[in-house]
Amino acid sequence: MKRFVLFLSLAVLAASCGPKNGVHTLHILTTNDIHGSYFDSTYVGGGVRKSMFALKYYVDSVRTAVGEDNVLLLDAGDFLQGDNAAYYFNYVDTVTPHVFPRLVEYLGYDAVTGGNHDIETGHRVYDRVAADFKAKGIPFLGGNVIDTATGKPYFQSYAIFKKAGLKVAVLGYNNANMKAWLDESLWSGLDFVSLIPLVQQDVDAVRSKEHPQIVVVVVHSGTGNGDGQMLESQGKDLYQSLKGVDCIVCSHDHRPLTLEGDGICLLNSGSHMRYVAHGEITVTVQDHKVSAKKLAASLIPIDAQKADPAMREAFHPDFAAVKDFTLREVGTLESELRTRDAYRGMCDYMNLIHTVCLQATGATVSMAAPLTYNGRVKAGTLVFNDMFTIYPFENQLFVVNLSGQEIKDYLEYSYDSWIQTMERPGDHILKIEPRDDPRTGQRRWSFPARSYNFDSAAGLNYEVDVTRPFGKRVSISSLATGDAFDLQAVYPVAMTSYRASGGGGLMLKGAGLKPELVQERIVGKYPEIRNLIYDYIKEKGVIGPGTFADPELIGSWSFVPGILAGPALDRDMDLLFGN
Repeated sequence: MKRFVLFLSLAVLAASCGPKNGVHTLHILTTNDIHGSYFDSTYVGGGVRKSMFALKYYVDSVRTAVGEDNVLLLDAGDFLQGDNAAYYFNYVDTVTPHVFPRLVEYLGYDAVTGGNHDIETGHRVYDRVAADFKAKGIPFLGGNVIDTATGKPYFQSYAIFKKAGLKVAVLGYNNANMKAWLDESLWSGLDFVSLIPLVQQDVDAVRSKEHPQIVVVVVHSGTGNGDGQMLESQGKDLYQSLKGVDCIVCSHDHRPLTLEGDGICLLNSGSHMRYVAHGEITVTVQDHKVSAKKLAASLIPIDAQKADPAMREAFHPDFAAVKDFTLREVGTLESELRTRDAYRGMCDYMNLIHTVCLQATGATVSMAAPLTYNGRVKAGTLVFNDMFTIYPFENQLFVVNLSGQEIKDYLEYSYDSWIQTMERPGDHILKIEPRDDPRTGQRRWSFPARSYNFDSAAGLNYEVDVTRPFGKRVSISSLATGDAFDLQAVYPVAMTSYRASGGGGLMLKGAGLKPELVQERIVGKYPEIRNLIYDYIKEKGVIGPGTFADPELIGSWSFVPGILAGPALDRDMDLLFGN
């Protein structure tokens, strides 16, 4: 009898240690690269956009359909930068609790992972936001962000949840390439470790300690090519190599994608609340052990019109505060600015940025790129909202010493990322390619490379010969002042903190500097460029080509020969943007 009781007790204990027999289904909903898409209003013009308000409709729908306990809601980072609302609560109103953790709590997110643009806000912002998350009991993950003083993760590494009757482990990681983009002042005391082999090591440790039935890895890293060559995009590297992981959530590259492989799925919802990614993991349990798993992955388009009215009302005071700030008048613009014009040559948009950078620093040369792919600022009264179209990122302005040869090599590398050699009049001049959207069936032309790396120079007079190959296209005739340009001389060059830290590879692969030498070349650091543009406009009152197109300051450049380049640019711009 005692042996029977002992056997029964052991059986009960075994059953209590594992999940219940039967079929369990976990629904994983993920977002990433929200970039401040908190509210559904465009602030100006009465437009409605995709937002966290609309996300609630889809999250509630799934929770209602399958049960709240069967849904895991996660975010993969880059939520503190990119919009007026994020800027306002990062830097303007620092007394009111930051709105993003409050939105996350309202939506019932289970965990959030940080991204590179979240670190870009600096310790003062992301430490405050991390404290807000902690106070609300929401895990803020970043297992590869190491505190150099302790050697331990600066943020929480993983979290355990009980969902769908199963034990679920969620591990989160930031981007490993941070030091190549951001100045050390933003991440002082931290180190950023490659996700390979770290993630597998962590997964093994968590599985050994926690014994979860489902493991989800959330990384603020691009999907990548899976060839192990891109530190900033290690998603496919992990997808193809991880063992003991059911789902990996990628981000960073803003390209929506789902994959279903051998025992693992990949989710990437893109950016700016265009989609919510949906992973479905069905687990069969026999004898209180997992005997089978089935995976599915999909993307759900977000409808901006389905913004939740109760959520809109709950956060109306926050929206109203941001809108009041956004509509603050800055000055007057005499003629329209179009960011797309930067792809075809000198333009008012780039002239404005170059002028501000040169005048603020006294540098001889300015390097800058269009940071809004296809933005437009109408002539007339400028409000603070327009500052985010002109300059959407929180980049500081740095001055770096470069030799004349390094400047030329830098420009050669930059132009090679967005133009190609023309051999015949009908050739493309821009490096664009068609892509078929699998969801819409439409074919669209686009740049494979990132347009925010398409730097042009000011302070020089030069030509870019589109008939010549890489390395021989750029011909610099003089400085903007008319003085001789010397390949051996050293010039102070104004550029973004992102670029000066190695972002885009222009300093490393273009100018040919070793990473440790880049920091040694920095000779000046200035405030954020958007703030400098704001100050410039406030000081001038009225701005236009007459104020920011001084040839003796910014110089001139063009694609040559014009008879070949002009028609080709017309054709390619029409493919990109239409008439």
